[in-house]
Amino acid sequence: MTRTASLLRITSVGTSETTSPTAGDLVLIHGWGVNRRAWNSVLPNLADHFRVHLVDLPGYEPATEHDAHASTAPSFADTADALAAAVPDGCIVCGWSLGALLALQAAALMPSRIAKLVLVGGTPRFTQDTDWPAAQPETVLKAFQDALGGDPDGVRQRFVALFNQGDSRARSIARDLNRLLAESPTPEPRFLLAGLDWLRDTDLRPLVRSVQQPVLLVHGERDPLMPPSAARWLHDTLPQAKLEVFPDAAHAPFLHDPERFGRSVRNFCHA
Repeated sequence: MTRTASLLRITSVGTSETTSPTAGDLVLIHGWGVNRRAWNSVLPNLADHFRVHLVDLPGYEPATEHDAHASTAPSFADTADALAAAVPDGCIVCGWSLGALLALQAAALMPSRIAKLVLVGGTPRFTQDTDWPAAQPETVLKAFQDALGGDPDGVRQRFVALFNQGDSRARSIARDLNRLLAESPTPEPRFLLAGLDWLRDTDLRPLVRSVQQPVLLVHGERDPLMPPSAARWLHDTLPQAKLEVFPDAAHAPFLHDPERFGRSVRNFCHA
């Protein structure tokens, strides 16, 4: 097992007698700053229909004391490679935000293992470029990087406030996420910094056309972090893509309307 693989933690749920024996495997990957608990509110809509596997990215839930004190965080490419090797054969992979980037990369790496993708608040590139305006200026990430060393929990709370701007349920979503953050271990700053580096440097536009799996794109109409135009670009560029936009939602549409999200994923995966 590689060090990156040992830093990934995957927790399985939905394997009780209530789950259909023919249910497929659904892998959920969280975004930057939060861990697998971000999916808590949608689990009741998924766990009776899928064998759900919740991923904690490196540093969010260290597997061992040795891994917790690892001197360096893994690269984006190594993490996507470890993820693609760790998921069950024939699974559906659902990634949110940074998790959507990893899901795209993993699907391109091992198409035989990943049957379908669900990309929530997804984009092929987080930072702006001269030919990519549908993104954030690099200064946004720089501000978070500069503040992380002194107050990682405060930075994560500000990030939650940022990506919920414009959502009609912003206050309740932020309150629930901040409670989850308070109840969870704080990731080591080096892992949080590495994730911001991934967001700054990753550009998956060149490989998007090679992703042949069916893809469901779930995006908030008011997403202030990943503009809806990024989702439309993915919809137009991916060979097999369906776009579902949640009105009045920002960057966390699955938290804005968990029931609709669960229904959309079930319908897409069982089609």
